[in-house]
Amino acid sequence: MPVSKIQSMSRKLRDGDTSSQELTAQALDRANQINDTIKAFEFVDEESALTAAARSDEELRSGQDRGSLHGIPVGIKDIIDVEGWPTRCGSSTYSSDLSIKDAEVVRKLREAGAILIGKTVPHELACGVYSHPAKNPWNLDYIPGGSSGGSAAAVSAGIVPMTLGSDTGGSIRIPAAVCGVAGIKPTFNSVSCAGVEPLSWSLDHIGPLASSVYDCAL
Repeated sequence: MPVSKIQSMSRKLRDGDTSSQELTAQALDRANQINDTIKAFEFVDEESALTAAARSDEELRSGQDRGSLHGIPVGIKDIIDVEGWPTRCGSSTYSSDLSIKDAEVVRKLREAGAILIGKTVPHELACGVYSHPAKNPWNLDYIPGGSSGGSAAAVSAGIVPMTLGSDTGGSIRIPAAVCGVAGIKPTFNSVSCAGVEPLSWSLDHIGPLASSVYDCAL
């Protein structure tokens, strides 16, 4: 069986060896400990995450099982709309107004029971390979790649087992490679870009970054 952090967490949730609240608190604690150093997240919503985790635990106790991502904490690249969170696209020129609707990929993650803990740092406007100010967890003198650098750094540093990124010209594949994680650029149009700030309508892809290919598949 392939190594899978998500599957291991999922099994412990269903065996009663942990809870979504515990997993989410661990992710938040890890973010609090190291995010000032690696700058993987530009926005973390502890209250929303813990509320969602408590609801997830209640669902699992009542027999409502949404699948492998149910109760698992994840991060979202900050070019993807999340209702109630700002979408700044890594740029000071963007408004801090709160999004009024989830992107389609976020809606599907919520339906799957995933716990959204915050927005990861992209390269400004998702156009570049540095993702400043995010750093590579393996060596802080190095970049995490881009433009999904914060998403890759968050997984590589062990904050969350999975994040969402985007890829137009390498923006999932480059940070996955340089941060030592797995990333998938899906077949074009197989994953909706609705609610995602576009770089190129005909080239943008949304996909996962995780600690293994198996986790990306989940």
